[in-house]
Amino acid sequence: MTIRRLIAACALLFAGLPGHAGPVEDYTPKPPSEWRYFSDQVMGGVSEGQARLQTVKDEAFIRLTGTVSTENRGGFIQARADLERGFPAEAQGVVLKVRGNGQRYFVHLRTQGMLFPWQYYQAPFQAKAEWQTIRLPFAAFKPSGRFLRSTPRPETVTSLGLVAYGRDHQADVTARWIGLY
Repeated sequence: MTIRRLIAACALLFAGLPGHAGPVEDYTPKPPSEWRYFSDQVMGGVSEGQARLQTVKDEAFIRLTGTVSTENRGGFIQARADLERGFPAEAQGVVLKVRGNGQRYFVHLRTQGMLFPWQYYQAPFQAKAEWQTIRLPFAAFKPSGRFLRSTPRPETVTSLGLVAYGRDHQADVTARWIGLY
């Protein structure tokens, strides 16, 4: 086993532990204060919500709350972090610390070359009431259309979004993007 594979294996083991994201290279995720909120109202939908900073035990989180409505061809609220550069090519996925109201939420990735706002890759997760660390491998992200690659290439990712999507419901999810593995 090469030293690089040994380090990667150790990073995967520790990625599930609080405070250990198993970082790839020296990649630092965007802090919650740099995330921005938007909803389906940009395209005529009626969903309403907000994304605000929340501090829990000296850690900053983004809390996404609101009413998601599929009325008027809508159906999402989102908090998004735009990236200055893509992820390292050897990254295998993203790690987040989350809690919520027991419902299904999504992480959306956008990549270079996506021309339309309805293009993204998405991976679902369940936001339980207690804190949990989730790891979403890039292979779990599905394209929003057939003209996209089947799996996003890490080095082309331009943004990461926390999304309540696709059905009428009350959204309440709190998350912190820990890093990559």
